[in-house]
Amino acid sequence: MANKLAQFGNDLHSGQKSFGFVANRKKWAVLALLIVVAAALVPVLRGGFNLGIEFRGGSEFTVSSVQQTAPAIGENAIFTAAPEASDVRVTNIAPGTMRAQMSELTDDQTLAVASSLRDAYAVSDAEVTSSFVGPTWGADVTRQALWGLVWFVTLVMAGMALYFRTWKMAVSAIAGLIFTVVTTVGLYALIGLEITPSAIIGFLTILSYSLYDTVVVFDKIRENTARAFEGKDKTFGEQINLAINQTLVRSINTSIVGLLPVGSILFIGSLMLGAGTLKDLSLALFIGIIVGTLGTLFVAAPVYAWLRLGEKAIVEHDALVEKHRRGEITEEHNEQPVTRPEATMQRIEVNNINL
Repeated sequence: MANKLAQFGNDLHSGQKSFGFVANRKKWAVLALLIVVAAALVPVLRGGFNLGIEFRGGSEFTVSSVQQTAPAIGENAIFTAAPEASDVRVTNIAPGTMRAQMSELTDDQTLAVASSLRDAYAVSDAEVTSSFVGPTWGADVTRQALWGLVWFVTLVMAGMALYFRTWKMAVSAIAGLIFTVVTTVGLYALIGLEITPSAIIGFLTILSYSLYDTVVVFDKIRENTARAFEGKDKTFGEQINLAINQTLVRSINTSIVGLLPVGSILFIGSLMLGAGTLKDLSLALFIGIIVGTLGTLFVAAPVYAWLRLGEKAIVEHDALVEKHRRGEITEEHNEQPVTRPEATMQRIEVNNINL
């Protein structure tokens, strides 16, 4: 298996095997655009995101040292003590710990719900805590996250334009980032996962991973295309496609290496510790790493090829390559004959030796 994978990687690097990322760039672009539009429409059709209490505000109770972790026990207790409560959510967030969230309660309702939860789960008063979260806190987090996103995109565009010395790579990288974030958030909305501040941090973190993967691929593209006009065996687009294929195995391996610890944290967070900050953060990273890898391969790199292939110099060079392949021109047309130094004749005299 390892030998086959190594041979597969070698074939991709040498060009014996090749996937048409650039040749099918229009198909990938249309497909990516449809996915982004669908992901943007999902929260609209579902009536918004499933926001955590930090964004919508409300009352929250935590019950510790419980023996039974069935959410229905808590839900019945809340409806008995405060029938006016709405948007009630009871979840097991850790072994022996339950969390109950609902709309804002009055002081009397808070005391009644705390007492009802204490009796329902058979714990002492000290095991039940309550708090109130205002919606303004979530609004501040959202505003700061949006400002952070704007600054991140601006700095990324400026940095990549300076590093690669072309704004087209910067625009292509941003296209991949937009695909990654919008698709990940759309999947969150489609599945109905709760968006918490931890999930927001995860969304911002995957931008860095997606950017790192894109820079690796773009570095290889720049290396392959540095002398693209000096040869007549490959077109500019074929050089870009070769670079993507040469970094394909590396991108897959990097994603797997990144997914293993994140998947472990997700497994521990969801199955062993219950829903919580750890689960929200790792789930956003897990989905974002997969989508980010696809965004680099099928969006960022093909978009860059799309932006460059219309340039006059590239069009002329591609025409030259096609003529060369049809045999209409040969290598000697553009090459100076190699001047070889003439061999100097030397006279060698051999004297007879009389023994």
